Order: sequence, then C-alpha cells, then structure tokens
Amino acid sequence: MNYPEYIEIDGQRFKINTDFRVALECNKIANDENISDYERALAIIYLLFGEVVFDEDKIKYQDKFLELAKKYLSCGKEIKDNGEEPDFEFSQDMELVRISFMSDYNGLDIKETKMHFWEFMDRINGLSNSEMGNCCILNRVRNLRNFNPKDIKDPKEKKKIIEAKKQVALKKKEKKRILTEEEQNNINDFMKMAGIERK
Repeated sequence: MNYPEYIEIDGQRFKINTDFRVALECNKIANDENISDYERALAIIYLLFGEVVFDEDKIKYQDKFLELAKKYLSCGKEIKDNGEEPDFEFSQDMELVRISFMSDYNGLDIKETKMHFWEFMDRINGLSNSEMGNCCILNRVRNLRNFNPKDIKDPKEKKKIIEAKKQVALKKKEKKRILTEEEQNNINDFMKMAGIERK
C-alpha cells in the first residue's frame, strides 16, 4: 500500500515526517490540556512538517497545514466521537503494542524500527484478535476493558472479572493545570523566536 509522504498546498509540496513516533508525539500534544489550542496546533504542524511552517511566506498557510495534519493523523479517515470510553491509549499501552508486534509480526521490535504512521496503525488493526485463543496481549487487554460482567451469574467469577478490569483500566487524565510563570515564559520565548504573535 502507498502511504502519503507529502502534502500539497497551492501547488507546493511539503514533506511529512512520517515516522510513527512523531505522530504519537503529536497525539500526546493534541491531548495536552496544559497548553493553548494555538500553541498545540503550532507544535503539531512543526513536528510533522518542520521549520518550513514558520517561513514568512508560509505563515498564511497555517490553517491549511493544521487541516492536513489532522487528516494525516486520522489516517485519512473521518473520526467520529461515538461517546464510548476508549479501550486503548498510546502512551499507556505502548509496551503492550510492542509485545504484540513482536509476537504477531515475526519479532518486529518497534523500538528498533522506523515505520510510516499509517502502516503502524494498519498493523495495530491487523493484530490477532480471536475468541478461539489466538489473540495478542494488546487485544486481550482491550477485550477485557470492553467486557461487561453484568451477565455473569457466578458471583465469584463476576468478582474476578471486575478485579481484572480494574487492573488493566486506563488511567484517567489529569485535569487541566495552570502553567507556572516559568513555563509560560518559555512558551512566550519560543513564540517570539519563531516570529509568531500569540493570539
């Protein structure tokens, strides 16, 4: 499958930093409530497209860079919020991903592999997940997180499942915190250095 390597804006092509680690960092930034939406957007487009986004003649394209960054990070698919609790979180589950890749993909170690983000996501979606026992560790955990114990009649079995669900539950995100004066100054210095006025 051909994965995108470039975006195009007004007839100009811009290289995407396609390494899956970069996309995971963008995902982390996108969910960080400790920075403003504007600063978050700048950080994401900078990571994906590099310093070119701060060139004087490219500043006018910032909204387009962000739109194409979102499209790239969602693997070209429209993501709808269905209101369900997530059963997977990159930063919390990365070791499970690594082990699952090694078991399902002939010892492929993501710590030592450069891989396009879209291929990485295709491989996550292709991990073994069978009720017949052939299931990678990541999907076993995800299945347990999604399992509803209310239909289990045996109280002991039900209790065991509830306890197991607690052990693999995703940690709740911390509430937004106020930036310290030093952190705010660092952000201001970065913005000034990049020649960008804060909104």
